[in-house]
Amino acid sequence: MDVAMRAGAAAAGPVASGPAAATGRSTAARRPRVGVVKLASCDGCQLTILDVEDHLLEIAERFEIVEFAEATSRRSSGPFDVLLVEGSISTPEQAVEIARLRAEAKLLVTIGACATAGGIQALRTAAEHEAFRAAVYPVPAYVDSLATARPVSEFVHVDAELRGCPISPEQLVELLVSLTTGRRPQLPDQAVCLECKRRGIPCVVVARGLPCLGPVTRTGCGAICPAFGRGCYGCFGPRESANTSGLADAFISGAAAGSGDGAMGAAGTGDLGRDPIDVGRLFAGFNGATPPMRSVTDRLGGRPIMSLRPTLASPPETLLEGPPRWGTAHVVTSQAPDSTTEDPDGPRR
Repeated sequence: MDVAMRAGAAAAGPVASGPAAATGRSTAARRPRVGVVKLASCDGCQLTILDVEDHLLEIAERFEIVEFAEATSRRSSGPFDVLLVEGSISTPEQAVEIARLRAEAKLLVTIGACATAGGIQALRTAAEHEAFRAAVYPVPAYVDSLATARPVSEFVHVDAELRGCPISPEQLVELLVSLTTGRRPQLPDQAVCLECKRRGIPCVVVARGLPCLGPVTRTGCGAICPAFGRGCYGCFGPRESANTSGLADAFISGAAAGSGDGAMGAAGTGDLGRDPIDVGRLFAGFNGATPPMRSVTDRLGGRPIMSLRPTLASPPETLLEGPPRWGTAHVVTSQAPDSTTEDPDGPRR
């Protein structure tokens, strides 16, 4: 049974029986209970849900939204007929929480690149974990995170996915409509190139010589980047059987250079091929942790590594034991720092 049929069965409620059934009177089916939750993400996909303005009233009429912290103070820990999950799993607490949510949800749908592919944060490797913590947080020891950020599907069973960064409002509405009608959602797996053809958008590779991930990326955005003369960034992730390796080789060899001004080599020479490092960077984007994309970056030397420097963290000798207490004076437990020591509370403004 596919996701739409399972949703229909889950939301239909009990069949009328007894006097109501005998008299032929039907009882109103209850609205499916829907929850929207966030893990490690930027909230962009949740905002997309709120942006379907023309359909919000219809959605509210057909679904009972019992959990959506971005939109309402009404809260619920379950159960849910449909649970929309945004964000990757990045902390031990999130790994525990997603298991609990899975047990409370009849249908679990991941939304957005973070939930379906790990997102930008999934590009960080386990070897870089401590370096990133030290570069971002003043007191890294108080930050408990997993060595790598991973998609929800690596922790629990996922019934359906809405890809994109952010998701497509049209695909969201299509999924919700399919849930209420008991049919399979019509979510395309075509390349962005086909969308460009339908909209009459000139190919940026041919016309401008720009690198574009459209041939290996599934449509859903409406080809918005090519429409503005930019190459596709792969926001909706690789389409099924995407030949990412072949596209990368075409960029490097110059076979996909086109004839526009952007076809010049990186050094401005007549060589139409591109530097393998630059090509690898093209695939290290929103869905760069997916196997088709990551296989390219790994083959070309890996994701470009950025040098990290520690934050202006308080020296260990000036810290209290336990979590920091902002707004209170720090007690010096050893020799007081000299005038060259950085202020425990960070740089003064």
